[in-house]
Amino acid sequence: MIDTHTHVDARSSEDFEMMYLSGIDTIVTCGFYPYKITNETVLLNHLERILHYDTKRVGEYGIDLKVALGIHPANTEIKPDLIYEYLYKWIKNNDIIAIGEIGLENLTEAEYNIFKGQLDIAEETKTPVIVHTPRKNKEKVLKEILSILPDHISPELVVIDHVNQNIVGELIDTDYTLGLTVQPQKMDKEEAIAILKEYGFDRFLLNSDMSNKPSDPLSVSKTVRELQRLNFEKKEIEKVASKNAKKFYKI
Repeated sequence: MIDTHTHVDARSSEDFEMMYLSGIDTIVTCGFYPYKITNETVLLNHLERILHYDTKRVGEYGIDLKVALGIHPANTEIKPDLIYEYLYKWIKNNDIIAIGEIGLENLTEAEYNIFKGQLDIAEETKTPVIVHTPRKNKEKVLKEILSILPDHISPELVVIDHVNQNIVGELIDTDYTLGLTVQPQKMDKEEAIAILKEYGFDRFLLNSDMSNKPSDPLSVSKTVRELQRLNFEKKEIEKVASKNAKKFYKI
């Protein structure tokens, strides 16, 4: 199984042991600094810590950690050029599998500019992006995101994450990949399963978004096991358990 969106730098080693024992073989972790930051060097240090330290730390528990790095909308009070320079470097060296997570939160001018800048790098380098949608004002922010994406990036490179029942109907007829986040205060496994039952398994990725917020590191495993208990077809379950993620990220 693959957990397709996490923030492992905020989690303990015990979480990774539990995840491995529950059947998680691969984790995708994203860049996000959870405090207000105005210095791009501090952000770069955070991203490099994920790349060089957390990959080894998680790997000690038998899990292959794949890394996505970028400027989260909460971290846009910086000058982005230094991070852009390193994004090109990391992509060239195959250090990262995606740029992320990126997106919009409060619809500030800086958020718009940095979101578009990272989309342009992704399109130029043909690198996937993980696009954040917020907890608050999700429908309003999604509308802005959907107005920006077509002018900057090919849809096959985009996963729109944290999709729930309130917005899935707006996205299901697009060509974007859609991320289902099973996390306390966001969505339980029953809602995720209801979406899969209604719309099918081809377009979706599963993730826990485990972070500094309330999280369940085992939510992907629990959702997959519940799908099995409910007798969904094995080939369909395998799509959201791992196959869709392998195809999208080419891993």
